[in-house]
Amino acid sequence: MKYLARKFGMLIFTLFVSMSINFFLPRLMPGDPAKALMDRMEGVEAEKLESVRAAFGLDTKDSLPVQYGKYLLNTVKGDLGISLSRFPMPVSSVLASALPWTIGLMGLCTIIGFSIGTLLGIWAAWKRQTKLASFTVGFFTFIRSFPYFWLGLFLIYIFSFKLKVFPLGGAFSVDQTRGSAGWWLSVVQHGILPAFTITLSSIGAWLLMMRNNMINVLAEEFITLAIAKGLPMQRIRLMYAARNAILPSVTGFAMSFGFIVGGGLITEMVFAYPGMGYMLYQAVNAKDYPLMQAIFLIIAASVLVANFLADIAIMLLDPRVRDGAK
Repeated sequence: MKYLARKFGMLIFTLFVSMSINFFLPRLMPGDPAKALMDRMEGVEAEKLESVRAAFGLDTKDSLPVQYGKYLLNTVKGDLGISLSRFPMPVSSVLASALPWTIGLMGLCTIIGFSIGTLLGIWAAWKRQTKLASFTVGFFTFIRSFPYFWLGLFLIYIFSFKLKVFPLGGAFSVDQTRGSAGWWLSVVQHGILPAFTITLSSIGAWLLMMRNNMINVLAEEFITLAIAKGLPMQRIRLMYAARNAILPSVTGFAMSFGFIVGGGLITEMVFAYPGMGYMLYQAVNAKDYPLMQAIFLIIAASVLVANFLADIAIMLLDPRVRDGAK
């Protein structure tokens, strides 16, 4: 319990630090977001500028500490403000329109890529002296060397432009009724190419990480002792070698899974996918402080929570951590 309490306390502290950085960092950007909003709103008098600042929490009459206190209080209450670039939509509504697409695409691809890469890494380390294992490692290392956006453009050219098997971009067909069977089918069709691109480009990293960890564990004395005792090879491979080798991969997976809410900016731009990454890009260009802060906060919170869950998973997998936590 002391281990979990210490980790939870660190989670709360780092989340507070992230919220503080999240408040001050956008305000270091040059320009006046309230004036930029006024420039986009025709027919509004310039005298209303201070009212706009007050409405969006940018009132220059308040000192920076006062603004910071209001920001913390509103965040704790779940009030993320009004989006400047999508006025008058609340930030929560703007996020709700993009977050499901990012989680559905990036989350599924991260899980699939991690699972395939880890299993291939276990196999490649166990069969490392075979030509097939060497070819598999070399192939996915070669694929990993390509920028994933280049791979996405190549797949679009072949399967969308030339063969016309998949749509050129977007997340769904606009001519289908939302929620219908045809609409869900179009969602799957639009998501295959970006999902394949992200998964294929990520397998190599998980494979190499697991393979290297597995080879190091296989050289340990307890593996030699297990083989000398005549234990089944399947048990040695999975319960002794893979269980210990996967610990660094679990931490890496937690980091990757925490970052999925940030979306894949380049991938979403290539495939015109309406996710969080492209929304963040638009928010930065529009100096949309509330939306930027909300996205950064969600990313930070997701990474911190994912690492907290990874610590729990490692404690369950590794008896040495459990013994040290007592």
